[in-house]
Amino acid sequence: MPEIAFSPRARKSPYFGATIEAGATAFSIYNHTYFPMSYGSMEQEYWHLLNKVAVWDVACQIQIELRGPQAGELAQLLSARNLAGTEVGQGRYVPMCDHEGRLLNDPLVLRVAEDQWWFSIADSDMLAWCRAIGAERRLEVDINELDVAPLAVQGPLAADVVADLMGEWTRDLGFFRYAPAEVDGIALLIGRAGYSTKGGFELYLQDTNRGHDLWTRIMAAGEPYGIAPGTPNHMERIESAFISIRTDTDDNTDPFEARLGRYVSFDPGLDYIGRPALEAKQRAGLQRELVGLVIDGERQIPNTEPLPVHQDTTAVGQIRSMVWSPRLETMIALAIIDAPHNQLGTKLAAATTAGERVALVTELPFI
Repeated sequence: MPEIAFSPRARKSPYFGATIEAGATAFSIYNHTYFPMSYGSMEQEYWHLLNKVAVWDVACQIQIELRGPQAGELAQLLSARNLAGTEVGQGRYVPMCDHEGRLLNDPLVLRVAEDQWWFSIADSDMLAWCRAIGAERRLEVDINELDVAPLAVQGPLAADVVADLMGEWTRDLGFFRYAPAEVDGIALLIGRAGYSTKGGFELYLQDTNRGHDLWTRIMAAGEPYGIAPGTPNHMERIESAFISIRTDTDDNTDPFEARLGRYVSFDPGLDYIGRPALEAKQRAGLQRELVGLVIDGERQIPNTEPLPVHQDTTAVGQIRSMVWSPRLETMIALAIIDAPHNQLGTKLAAATTAGERVALVTELPFI
């Protein structure tokens, strides 16, 4: 297989050296940052995540800060979800849409202080968008990308590792709740969150010169619990139906099609970018939808590009992400399928990396 070439065109995270030392074997580029994708075996890392604890370099999850007297107003304009009542130290998962209701990003929005909000951005360039909306509305807000680097500790033993490292108080931290913390003089913001269903924490490093130090201390604290390096796991995230922007969506996908409708708010008087378009889309009903497919046949390699799906000779959509499920022992996929072919139990014909296979529309999440 071709290898990725490292160059100054993409950033190395504060944990890059530590991930190389830990045996990272594959990288992608996410938000212009080198992102570890594997340490040798996706399935081995999958079982480790399910049963023990892993540390992930997710510094590619960049932070856009809104700061100033109208930061909260801009945060709401950028978010299709109602942010009213968000407390300092609380995060909310939100869809960000353009004026036509197309999904641009799905960040965690964190209120750090009364006049300070962080948008933890998925893989799309959003700094210019945030600045453009702020300027368009003539709001008094400073908008910048922060030199902050998240590191995730995930898995059923994550709480034990973090409690040993930082104190028992961390066990009481609520989901999507964040608090200042320190590890041997390393300043952090710690939150209970993460891109898996197995539970864990995100540690937002605020002195990016201390990345290797933080990684080393987490690995030492996790040694009694069998900690290992890992990455957001493709198998577990598809089983759990965690969407990946620009992987599972295309440039015209809206939040309803991406199964994020429960995060779209239409409260009276609420103003945000894309609301009129989203109201029209809700009235019109779904024309297509992200669904789960269970695919017949033997194990095969995951797709590296969208694959067509048909019913008889009619094209009805695309497989966006396909992977082997170790627990279900079958190939599964997330696919965007046109209505009415998106109905549960519908049999379709899917092109796969091993040829055409029967695919059954099924419930999400798979597990």
